[in-house]
Amino acid sequence: MWMTPKRSKMEVDEALVFRPEWTQRYLVVEPPEGNGALCLVCHRLVASTRERDVRRHYEAEHEFYERYVTEEERAALVERLRQGDLSIAAMLTPEEKAARAGLGLCRLLALKGRGWGEGDFVYQCMEVFLREVLPDHIGVLEGIDLSPEITRQRILSIDNNLRSQLFNRARSFKAYSLALDDQAFVAYENYLLVFIRGVDSDLEVQEDLLTIINLTHHFSVGALMSAILEALQTAGVSLQRMVGLTTTHTLRMIGENSGLVSYMREKAVSPNCWNVIHYSGFLHLELLSSYDVDVNQIINTISEWIVMIKTRGVRRPEFQPLLTESESEHGERINGRCLNNWLRRGKTLKLIFSLRKEIEAFLVSVGATTVHFTDKQWLCDFGFLVDIMDHLRELSEELQISGVFAATAFDHICTFEGKLNLFQRQIEEQDLTDFPAFSEVVDELKQQFKEDQKIFEPDRYQMVICRLQKDFERHFKDLRFIKKDLELFANPFNFKPEYAPISVRVELTKLQANTNLWNEYRVKDLGQFYAGLPAESYPIIKGVAYKVASLFDSNQICDKAFGYLTRNQHTLSQPSTDEHLQALFRVATTEMDPRWDDLMRERIESNP
Repeated sequence: MWMTPKRSKMEVDEALVFRPEWTQRYLVVEPPEGNGALCLVCHRLVASTRERDVRRHYEAEHEFYERYVTEEERAALVERLRQGDLSIAAMLTPEEKAARAGLGLCRLLALKGRGWGEGDFVYQCMEVFLREVLPDHIGVLEGIDLSPEITRQRILSIDNNLRSQLFNRARSFKAYSLALDDQAFVAYENYLLVFIRGVDSDLEVQEDLLTIINLTHHFSVGALMSAILEALQTAGVSLQRMVGLTTTHTLRMIGENSGLVSYMREKAVSPNCWNVIHYSGFLHLELLSSYDVDVNQIINTISEWIVMIKTRGVRRPEFQPLLTESESEHGERINGRCLNNWLRRGKTLKLIFSLRKEIEAFLVSVGATTVHFTDKQWLCDFGFLVDIMDHLRELSEELQISGVFAATAFDHICTFEGKLNLFQRQIEEQDLTDFPAFSEVVDELKQQFKEDQKIFEPDRYQMVICRLQKDFERHFKDLRFIKKDLELFANPFNFKPEYAPISVRVELTKLQANTNLWNEYRVKDLGQFYAGLPAESYPIIKGVAYKVASLFDSNQICDKAFGYLTRNQHTLSQPSTDEHLQALFRVATTEMDPRWDDLMRERIESNP
């Protein structure tokens, strides 16, 4: 079990009901259906009824209205908003409107991965539209500047605004974890993406990009660790609150004596630090596992086929689904690494397998070699790879669901390990029920080689599955170490006290005897339940909740960054500073909204 955190004073639990005083304070009303809070300004529904969420929406979107100070001014403002004769646009000066529009357009350009120079093109499009459709309003463009340099500056301003919000929240983290992703790349340089996931006293989870580290400038593990510690210090979070590390399983990360994880664990060892839990199988599960199961370099061969199809200009109807998906992932221009990574997905391999006959015919038509289609072992390896990668795809999709906490994610891992045991037995018995592509290949080969009784060697594929089993056991070893913590967190009322550590048994027995808490547990999700659990009565259980909730429960944010990179590889490969790249990735991955009022004030103050 983790070390018990220090006792803290009990905080007053927020009631999950709408409060009438919020109407004047945050300009919201209770919606007719009674759930959440409806904003009178932008008419958006804030789904949560926690005051902190309502306040965050107000501060991020409508802090402009803080200029109405007195109770009479606020009451008059609310009345005008209720009547619909007052909007944010009506309250802004022309300069503020231009600043807000320019910032919004720059953020949209960043989200879509467009180049700095495309702002001018957007400006020209708007100019043509207004001149032809709304000529009287052409003057609104006078205050909007989308030149490349201004676009860069505004995206950096948005990044600073989002980073400030993250740092403000990070200082209240009760526990946090880091995700270190060194598989992403930009242009011809490698970068380490560092994500942080933390929870506060209300079990509110915050996941965001902490920093980007250029591996060319921080090649050694010691330099990397120093850069990460500096980022943590800048964010105002203590190393003593770090609970977990999730990484890729590259040697840079998990090398036995020289990996970054070993260095960081050693740094975190002190009487006031918790045991740092490390697991390395979450990030890019399909991509990295494919190297273990691709026993015959299938991916490299298929990659050559795809390049040949695209570069020779063949647009046969049967290839359209494949080419369309390829272009949606990484554009029309071919980048070898992006293409290779895309081909290592179970979904892509399955599609290519279904087109193998058409690909063979195409290769014959252009005079390319088709030796692989007559190689019995290669075809069996291809079918097996398609099926095992499809099973890994299903697991990866389950691990992309956020908000389920690490206990549920670990259940998915354990379930998949059970499947691997089943696959071992099936391959040994030559039962291909769960290997449809492999089975299809074997049936075709039996028709071609009727006299050959042995189509494939089970030992070859059992060895691959065994290797995969050992990898999973090694990557998720630490999660097994805290299995009791995960089970206690997920099912506190079903966890038998006699199986719990001595330090938590009294609290657990008291918790299970509390009827009111049992009723809350049944109707609330886990986060809400633990947020309302009195810290003074259940300090150890609440401490476990903080730690478990702070562990990364999905690879969603890393996949979002990786997808953004592959879709916009050519834009991101243009010369740029690390600061600009960090700004782009933060805008692309964050769930926070910029505080537009703060940004507008900064723009106006810098251009009086």
